[in-house]
Order: sequence, then structure tokens, then C-alpha cells
Amino acid sequence: MADSTVDNSLQASRLERIPFPFGRSLTARILTVNLIPLLVLAGSLFFLDSYRRQLLDERFKLARIEAQITAEALAGATRERQEALLSQIGREQRMRLRMYDTEGTLIADSFALDQPSFTFGDPDAEPFLEDFARWTDSAVNFAVGAPSPPDYVEPESTSADGWPELARVRQQGLTQIELRRAPDGTPVINAAAPVGLAGATLLTTRNASDITAAVRSARSDLMTIILLALAVSTILSLYLANTIIGPLRRLGLATSRVRLGRERDVEVPRMDSREDEIGVLARAVSDMTAALRHRIDAVESFAADVAHEIKNPLASLRSATESLPKVEEPDLRAQLVDVAAHDVRRIDRLVSEISEASRIDAELSRATFEPVELGTLFANVIARKVERGENRGCDMQVVSNTVRDVVLGVPIRLERVAENLLDNAVSFSPEGGRITVTIDHGADTVTARICDEGPGIPEEAREKVFTRFHSHRPEGEEYGNHSGLGLAIGRAIAEAHDGSLRVGESAADLGGACLVLELPAA
Repeated sequence: MADSTVDNSLQASRLERIPFPFGRSLTARILTVNLIPLLVLAGSLFFLDSYRRQLLDERFKLARIEAQITAEALAGATRERQEALLSQIGREQRMRLRMYDTEGTLIADSFALDQPSFTFGDPDAEPFLEDFARWTDSAVNFAVGAPSPPDYVEPESTSADGWPELARVRQQGLTQIELRRAPDGTPVINAAAPVGLAGATLLTTRNASDITAAVRSARSDLMTIILLALAVSTILSLYLANTIIGPLRRLGLATSRVRLGRERDVEVPRMDSREDEIGVLARAVSDMTAALRHRIDAVESFAADVAHEIKNPLASLRSATESLPKVEEPDLRAQLVDVAAHDVRRIDRLVSEISEASRIDAELSRATFEPVELGTLFANVIARKVERGENRGCDMQVVSNTVRDVVLGVPIRLERVAENLLDNAVSFSPEGGRITVTIDHGADTVTARICDEGPGIPEEAREKVFTRFHSHRPEGEEYGNHSGLGLAIGRAIAEAHDGSLRVGESAADLGGACLVLELPAA
């Protein structure tokens, strides 16, 4: 048992030392547990890159179709019609269109034919928020490993050879798409398509800044939601931590002060207003502390009573043994020897009773209760006393008013209660008197009333008789034959069985004392 307890303690201590990755404070743990889902949600910001790629793919398809349709429209038109179409389409679609002849020479530019339909943003002239947005774009692109397109730079030469996509169209005859990055970080989509069959080419340029704006707007909305959720979660986590940790800290401080014994009047907070688990814990700890204090007080009082009760026979024994060598008269020596023997027997009785009284709680806490018929138990104890002649000629009988007298308990301990109660009744009853044990069944209890024909117990002494080492004894009884622990042990055993032992009203036909043992029915 001891080895098992040690192993359990070591295992518990090892579990307590397992490191928590975010600190040992409960506040940190609560915050961490509540913030982890938000951090996971914040990771969804990076998935907006897939949204950006989808938008770009759609724009690539649109740019290819626009370039091909425009090229077909330009193929059969006159030079004037071509310039009119380039100007109109560029203005309406916010694009720049450039047409090159078979030699790769620029022959028409919508920006030259009409006012430019768009301009690139100047990073140096934009506000700080735009700088922060671009920095966020770069950070996200770096985190997700998005490819970085080349910067959009107008070639020095105006010929088709300055654009790689036009060179591929001239070689392959297929529409080509190229992505570049404007100075303000927005995407620029170039689409190159063949015009007719003679080798002329068309280059369309679109600044898809709306894609960047859409992604940034979605990111901003999501970040706002995350920040709001983060603030609410932090506030609720701190409130929850304060609701849990504050009371636990007060409980820990109070129990530590109780353990150290610095202040006797330390009160463990009961938190009666709380009906949750912490309130239940606080009241349980408070009740446990009160029970421990009561137990400590009882042990201290018991130790003082033991010292006092043993001191008297020891003093008498010491006096007798010290006087014995000095006495020569045989009769006086024999009397001193009798006194010493009587004191030894009294000390032995006291030690036995004290040892039993101190073991009751510990033994009963580990014992297994079993059904016991209370009437049969008293009848067996009475039979043994009559057989051994310990009844002083008293007529002892059991009167059962019920057939349901079964209780749950430890038989040997309940027998001890019966013996103590019957011993007490015999010692106070006149020789040849009558002692009656009456068994009754209540709603949930079985009651045994032990009544005698003795002098009875005064009203003011009804609780004192259950005090340890109570010294009131019947007249004529030799001093020291009883330890004064019988009724105290009986009450302790009854209470350990969730029952009670008290002084009841005297029986009308007997007139003596009446002790009532009440135990829960099985």
C-alpha cells in the first residue's frame, strides 16, 4: 500500500512537471487555446493568393479573346477605320492598343490617337496606407511562394522587337499573353495577336488594378473580422481567466496559510454565490479545512486528556513502588502491592481503550459495510454476558417491534457499541434490575433504545456522558474500573456509520437512563 501511494505521488509529480509550450500560467493557457483558432483563421489571408490567381486567369482569357476579336476587326478595315477602332476600343475598354505592320514597325497607337485611357499609379505620390498595402502584398506573395512577374518597362525602341510576346506571335502565329508588374505593384496584362495573314500584329495592354483592389478589399475585410474576433476572444479569455484563476488563487493562498499554520483564524472562502464547479470546490475545501481543524482540536484535546488520565495512576503507582522498599510490615506491603497491581491494570485498560478510540475513524474508513440484524446482534451480546456472569444478576432482554432491523455496518464495531451500552446499563442498574433493549424501525432508520432501572441521567449531564474520560460513576463502584471512554467510543462508532448515539427520555416502566442508538436502515 505504501509503495503504491509513493508510485502514485511520483506519477502525479511527473505529470505536473510536463512543460506546457506557452507557459504554466492558466491565463496564458486559456488565451493560447482561444487564440489558436483565430491564428488558424488568420492563415486564410494567405489563401487569398488563390483568389488572385483565379482573377488573373479569367483576365488572361478575356485579354486573349479581346485581342483576337480586335485583330479580326482590324484585318479587313482601312487605315482610317483601323485608327478609329483602336481609339474607340482603347477609350471604352480602358486599354492601350498598338498595331505593327509586317516589318514590325509601329503604325498606330491608341494613346497617340486619343487621350490615354489609364495611367500607372505613382508609389511616391500615394499615401502611407497604399505603401502598407503594397508591403502586405509583397509579404503574402513571399509567404506563399508566388512568382514575381517582371516590371513593366516601355522598351526604348518602338518596333515590335521590343516586346517578347510580339516576337513569339511573329514566329508562331498564335496569340500570346504576358504578365508584368506596374510601378505601383498592380498587374499589367499584355496580349499579342496576329492581324490578318500578311504578318501584321496587335498588342493590347491593360492595367488590371481592379484585381489588386479586389484582393486588398477581401483581405481588409477578413483582417477586420479577425481583429474584431481577436479582441472579443481576448476580452472573453481574460474574463474567463479572471473568473477561474482569481478564486483559485484565493483558495490556494488560504489553504497555504492554513497548511503553514501561521494564522489560526484563516477562513477559506466558501463562495456561496457561485453554483459552478469552483463554488463546489471552494465549499468542499472550506468544509475539509473545518473538519481538519476540528480533528486537530480533537486530537490535541484527546492528547491532553490522555496525559491527565494516565498521570494519576502513574503517580499512584510511583508512590506505591517508592514506598514498598521502606515498609517492613507484611500486611502494609501486601496492600501496597495490591495498589500497584490495581494501578497497572488501570493503566493497561486506559492504554487499550485509548488505542481503540484512536483507531476507530481510520479502521472504519477502510472497512466494508455488510448487513447486520441489530436485534440479533444485541441478543448475542446479552447471551455472552449472561454466560460469563457479567450481568450482575440483571434481567436483560431484547424487545423487537419490527421485522426490519437490518443496518449496514461493521459487525465487530457495532458489537462494541452494544457491549459498551450494556456495560453502562449494568454498572448503573441495581443488582438484579431489569434492562430492556427495544428495537424500532423508522422511515429510514433502525433505532435501539437501551433502558435501565438506574438513577438516570440529569438533563444538564446528557452531553457530558459522551465526553472522553467522563468520571461520573455509580456509588459504591471501585475507582478505576472504567476508563470513561465507553460512551465516547460508542458515539464515535455510531457517527462513523452515519448514525447517532444520544440520551433519550426515560422509559415509563423503568425510570432509569435510556440511551438511543440510531442507524440508517439497510
